[in-house]
Amino acid sequence: MRSLLRFESPRVRIADHFKVPATDMLSAIHGQRLEGVVAKRRDSRYEVGKRTGSWAKYRLNSGQELVIGGYIPGAHGVDAIVVGYYRGDDLIYVARVRNGFVPASRRQTFARLKPLIISKCPFVNLSERPKGRWGEGLTAGDMDKCAWLRPEDCGPDRIPRMD
Repeated sequence: MRSLLRFESPRVRIADHFKVPATDMLSAIHGQRLEGVVAKRRDSRYEVGKRTGSWAKYRLNSGQELVIGGYIPGAHGVDAIVVGYYRGDDLIYVARVRNGFVPASRRQTFARLKPLIISKCPFVNLSERPKGRWGEGLTAGDMDKCAWLRPEDCGPDRIPRMD
């Protein structure tokens, strides 16, 4: 099977089959700082478009609270948000985020962000980093389009839902 599959992305890797307890596998994955694992019943097969419960995805990403420091305007108010985290008093750029938005949540997010617009970029490292972790960096052209925001703690009860 391995010889039949080819992947263009280095992010996708085919692993051997391991018959070990889930706790041992998760511990090994965590120890290697991998993102996660897909587990399946040994006798199951992949069925396109079906969720049978025979396959399970376990994500082990470390969490990080992020702050919205800007956005790129779009047809429904917001095309992407620009996020970072605080290191002391410095807001450190991480990435721009476009996933999870539907037109209604883009409009709701825009309504909440509009009063926070400022003229200066709040990220201390933005010009140093052309790409984010997943390759979604800001080009000079993107930065010219950005609306910068006064970072404000909105708390989990005030964050617009993205579904």
